[in-house]
Amino acid sequence: QVQLVESGGGLVQPGGSLRLSCAASGSILSINAMGWYRQAPGKQRELVAGITGGGSTNYADSVKGRFTISRDNVKNTVYLQMNSLKPEDTGVYHCNQRAWTGSATSGTLKDYWGQGTQVTVSS
Repeated sequence: QVQLVESGGGLVQPGGSLRLSCAASGSILSINAMGWYRQAPGKQRELVAGITGGGSTNYADSVKGRFTISRDNVKNTVYLQMNSLKPEDTGVYHCNQRAWTGSATSGTLKDYWGQGTQVTVSS
């Protein structure tokens, strides 16, 4: 099994910054894509940013130029640096990691989710 532990959420004023982290642990062979999703009250969960195993990134239009996703493959950790935060960035942020588990000859690729961390942008 794979466990994801998120940290870094909190309350911040508009224009402020936060850095989210999500570390995976367990019987991991390798991790393909990683991503951050958020769910605002009354809205569906949406992709905020993603990063492939090769390091290619993609962002929701609403966060381009303000958020940066990165990964540390040694630590099996994905980060989300959030700058110039706006009230509409408020929500629960969940990380996702697509991981291979098992053995080199009999592996399973599956999506794993963190428990979510609250980000509130308010004055």
